[in-house]
Amino acid sequence: MRTISNCVEDILISQPFLEEALSRNIINFSALAVELTKPISLMLKKEVKPGAIMMALRRYHPPVALSNSVKMQRMLKDLGDITLRSNLTDFTVKNSNTLIHNHTKVLEKIGDESQLFYTFTRGIHESNMIISSSLKDDMATHLKQENVLAVQDSLSAITINLPQNNSKVAGLYYHFFKRLAWEGVVLYEVISTTNEFTILVEDEYVDKAFTAIKRLKQ
Repeated sequence: MRTISNCVEDILISQPFLEEALSRNIINFSALAVELTKPISLMLKKEVKPGAIMMALRRYHPPVALSNSVKMQRMLKDLGDITLRSNLTDFTVKNSNTLIHNHTKVLEKIGDESQLFYTFTRGIHESNMIISSSLKDDMATHLKQENVLAVQDSLSAITINLPQNNSKVAGLYYHFFKRLAWEGVVLYEVISTTNEFTILVEDEYVDKAFTAIKRLKQ
């Protein structure tokens, strides 16, 4: 049987910003309890009083990963270099039996040009190729026989070097996404390797995204 505490937990988990504000004691418990009275009454199919909800809110303990734990703060402080690459183009292509062959032609074109930016991500139904815009025409030529779903110009990539053992810390990526969401940054693409995390944004969001990520180290 569901309880008021169960309902409070479900609502807070579905709204992480609200959950964090609650954990930092920067939200009015009484006002929030009144706000949650109607949805929780509907969830339980009976009338619930704000006082009971407020008690459940005060007893709620968020996951450790969402709090300012010493381990998380150390991990954020140890973030490595932040690299910005601009003038990028993203190709979204439907997967096919010939895509890998045409992809090989792209790699041959890039060769040893270390100054170029290039990534390839293969999903279940489609793949993404992100490349320096100077090679946009070459990429289009090699993909002319493929089903190109979308092409987006005027993109920039921000790459963060992550500390060793970052995969052992729960909630690290949450802090990136939370900060970017608070700043109103719309993510076009997210790419990650074991020790690197890259976001792709349209040029209009570059300054806000770079500043938001830099502040995480502080």
